[in-house]
Amino acid sequence: MSSQLLVGADIFDGERLGPGALLVTGERIAAILPPGAPAPAGARRRVLSGGILAPGFVDLQVNGGGGVMLNAAPTAATVATIAAAHAGLGALTILPTLITDRPDVTARAIDAVAQAIAAGTAGIAGLHLEGPHLSQAQKGAHDPALIRPMGADDLALLLDAAARLPRLMVTLAPESATSEQIATLARAGVIVSLGHSDAGYDRARAAIAAGARAATHLFNAMRGLGHREPGLVGAVLEEGGVDCGLIADGVHVHPAAIRLALRSKAGPGALFLVSDAMATAGSAITGFALNGRHIGRAGGRLTLADGTTPLHLAGAADCAAVRDWVAFHIGAPLVGPAEADFAVGTWAALQPVARFRIGQPDYPDRSATLIAEVDRLTGHGACLTGPGIETATWLSLPETAAFRANRALFPLGFDCLFTFGNRLAGLPRSTRVEAI
Repeated sequence: MSSQLLVGADIFDGERLGPGALLVTGERIAAILPPGAPAPAGARRRVLSGGILAPGFVDLQVNGGGGVMLNAAPTAATVATIAAAHAGLGALTILPTLITDRPDVTARAIDAVAQAIAAGTAGIAGLHLEGPHLSQAQKGAHDPALIRPMGADDLALLLDAAARLPRLMVTLAPESATSEQIATLARAGVIVSLGHSDAGYDRARAAIAAGARAATHLFNAMRGLGHREPGLVGAVLEEGGVDCGLIADGVHVHPAAIRLALRSKAGPGALFLVSDAMATAGSAITGFALNGRHIGRAGGRLTLADGTTPLHLAGAADCAAVRDWVAFHIGAPLVGPAEADFAVGTWAALQPVARFRIGQPDYPDRSATLIAEVDRLTGHGACLTGPGIETATWLSLPETAAFRANRALFPLGFDCLFTFGNRLAGLPRSTRVEAI
């Protein structure tokens, strides 16, 4: 069996990153040797031009990639395309994930993954079904028309899938499945993961006692941690037998919350990163459809534009042309400032900003995002510091007082995006603003 010694790159072994040499025999890693180590007898020395050698990542929540979504075309070919896209991004083992959909689509997704595995498609560990047994109050991007409690037919479909697949993960809300159903799934080897749930602490603990052993994208789309009602977050952080997925992209979860999770889930595998990737991963596409709704990529994030997102148009933006465009392309309801999830207009037209929602102590995410057109957008002016900013940066702002007052409300407050021509800048509520 041939061997080669790879040198010239840093090596990450799961715990440490640094110089070294990697001995590969056949298709297996035989050893990590010190830098400068001679090639063993019979091994070919291969010099790399820098970079990092690391084990392939494992991603247990992958909705799409390579320009396709599992929901849109649940076939073995789609599964292979998604796996290849993520292999190119470093994730060599994935759970293709189906977002809430109709029962027939779910059945086709199960068949697709089983067929892909039988065909020898590399990197497919099984299937993740995220929904449809979720909470309407914490639906996220899931289609509310398709969310429903678990019935007998649903349970039978899941048990059949568990028998056919090497692994099956099912994300459900404790309030949409009984403890008996959770226990039945757990006995069949299903990884029951709690998520998209408004359940309180006691209900979450009951689901864990019944056999749930994971949590889906911790902190997102679940009742938060409160001092009187710890909620689902409190229940899964406290329980050592529950492993938690986490989207640590700097957008979904605040760095302080990530640090809290790391302290609570210190054991190996107790906290695992997921991408929750969509069709755009490993692709140049800028948008795609999910259950008939458009999702677009801009500013390093994906945004759902659908008919359930209340929108406020202010000033000149509130005109017939814009209203007609919104009605045709999105169908979003046009509402007053107090009901809006998003508001669009010039900074002057959006005043007073106190009209917009800033969230609630238990649900700070139930707040407004203001999209403000400004007269200029440059890297000069107010000094900005805070999460996501290494030291400090500067941005021309229409004023500073409103944003300093907004930061004082954190974790409540509004978020703001500024536009000028084709330029865009974001100012989240967590950013500290100082006038210069």
